[in-house]
Order: sequence, then structure tokens, then C-alpha cells
Amino acid sequence: MGGLVILLAVLVGVRVYRRIMGDSSPGSSRRARAAGFQSEERQDTRLAAPLPPELRRALAAASRGDWRPAAALMATTRENEDWELRSQYANALGEAAADDDGWLSDWQAAAPDDPDAALVRPHATVTLAWRLRGGGWAKDTGREQFAGFHRVLPRSLEEVARAAELNPGDPTPYVPELWAALGLGYPHARMDRLWDEITDRDPHHCAAHTGALQYWCAKWRGSEELAVAFARRAAAGAPPGSLLTALPLIAWWEHHKDARPADFRSPAVVTLVDAALADAAAARPDHPRLPELRHLLAFFLTKQRRYEAAVEQFRLVDGYVDALPWRYYEHPAAAYCSVREKAVRGAGPFWKI
Repeated sequence: MGGLVILLAVLVGVRVYRRIMGDSSPGSSRRARAAGFQSEERQDTRLAAPLPPELRRALAAASRGDWRPAAALMATTRENEDWELRSQYANALGEAAADDDGWLSDWQAAAPDDPDAALVRPHATVTLAWRLRGGGWAKDTGREQFAGFHRVLPRSLEEVARAAELNPGDPTPYVPELWAALGLGYPHARMDRLWDEITDRDPHHCAAHTGALQYWCAKWRGSEELAVAFARRAAAGAPPGSLLTALPLIAWWEHHKDARPADFRSPAVVTLVDAALADAAAARPDHPRLPELRHLLAFFLTKQRRYEAAVEQFRLVDGYVDALPWRYYEHPAAAYCSVREKAVRGAGPFWKI
């Protein structure tokens, strides 16, 4: 999803990772440039991939105060019941509204029962709340930050309920509540009830699964055992192309950031990567979460010394670095280029041209 500001929650783990792993040296080699890759300075740190043109147009119009292109765009996703794309668009529009919600307020005033405007609103509120908190550990977060966070975040719950009421079959309103659950500390039983609301409507919603996995990680409300169990269940029942095979890979990574090089090449992790590769190959080309999986695959394939396969993934995402694992580094573009450089060198002379 564009920008992924909601994933400020993930940044709590970033500080630990930086202490363990350090950072990567900047720059990109002549070989990488000769192979057609972008330099470090040209990597976009705000996105994992280019935004769809129609979403870019809607965001540009919203920045001018015109909500109508956003309304038309969101209506199409609702009519087509494309819940994955609907989540991507609602999240991106919500991030824009967290900066300035005048256009969204005008939209809701003009169409108070519009389920699409109602859907964007809780995305905006959750995004704003997490921005107010910041991505630091609790001990590093100030009293005013927490006060703003806890003042704003609960508002999203009524907004989620309103959006769900206006479009009862839509799982998308419940996705921002996952991030509210993280921040408000939902007990497991309440999280389970929220999860039922989502999976009853879409059992393989990738964005929802990715958010829920964060909740079950040890750094938030769960443990390694719970996160791995959640990821395995989701992947086991998912059809090819759903991209849910990424979840066991992410769960492993979230709990093994201090892994040794040999750990990445273990048969178990190689099997996880192979499953994710097959899933990516089966996915529709415009799946909103596919670029993020490709970033993760490029990283793991390089760690596994499968350099040519890694370069293939790097080629498909080059120029954009707001994805795991790069966002866990202080300098994401430098980290990306460092690992990409290793893949290009390892792949050999073929990749010079």
C-alpha cells in the first residue's frame, strides 16, 4: 500500500534491528548501474512500488480539495468487490486525509451515507493517531505523544462501525481496526472476534493478514509461537496467488533478525522462500501486495546465495524501497542498494548488460 504510514507500528522493532544489524554502506556500483539499476539517490523511500495511475490522479485531485475522483475510484472497488485494491486505495487516501482532511470532510458533508467516504475516514484517523505516537519504544515516547495517540485512536472504532454498517459485506472497514487493536492492546479474545469479522467476509485478505501478523508477534501482543502458528494456518489454507505464503517468511524474519548467514540457508527457510516464489508467480500482476513480497524475496534470495533469482526480483521493484526489510534500516535506500549490489555481483557477468 502506498506510503504505509499505518506501519509506523512496525518501527518499534526497527530500533532493535538497527542495534543488532547496524546499517549498510551507501552507494551502488558501476556494475549495478550498467545492468540498468537505479542509484541510491533515485530510490523512492515513500513507496514499495509506483502507485496506480488512477490512484495518483485521485490523490492529486484531493490535494486540490476535489474529492470526486476519489469517490469514483472507491465506488469502482466496492462495485467490483475488489477488497484488496479497496484496502490499498482507502489506505492511501486515508494517509492523504491525515495530512489535510478538508476534502474528506467536504465529501462526507455532500454524501453523509456514502460507504466509501465512511471507509476512508477510519484509515485517516488511525494513520493520524500513529503519527502522533511515533515509532519509538514506549519508554522513548513522550507524555504528549501518548496523550495525542490515546485521544485520537479510539475515535476510529466508531468510524469503523459506521463504515461497516453502510456496506455490511465489506471486510475493508475492519482492516484499520487491526492497527487500533495493536495500539489499544486488545486482548486475544477481542482480537479473535475482530478477525472473524474480516475472514467471514474475505478469508484470504492479504493486507488484513499482514496487519494481524504484527499483532501476534512477540514485540506486540503475542509471541513467536503464536505468530508462526497464525502464519502457517493462513498460508496452509490459501489459494495460489493470494500471497499469504509470505506470512511464514515474515514471521520467521520478525523473530530472527539476529540470524546467522547459515540460518537463512536452512532447508526450512529455503522451503518458505520457494513457496513464496511460487505464490508470487501465481498472483495477478496488479496485486497491491506483490511488490512488497518481491522486496522480501530479493532479500532472502540474496541471503541464500540464489543471486540470479534475487536479481530478477530486484529488477521488478527497483526504484522503490518502502518495504520489508529495508524500512527496518536507518537508511533504507542504502540498505537496499547494498544487498542488491551483492546479488548483482553474485549473479555474474550476464547482469552487466
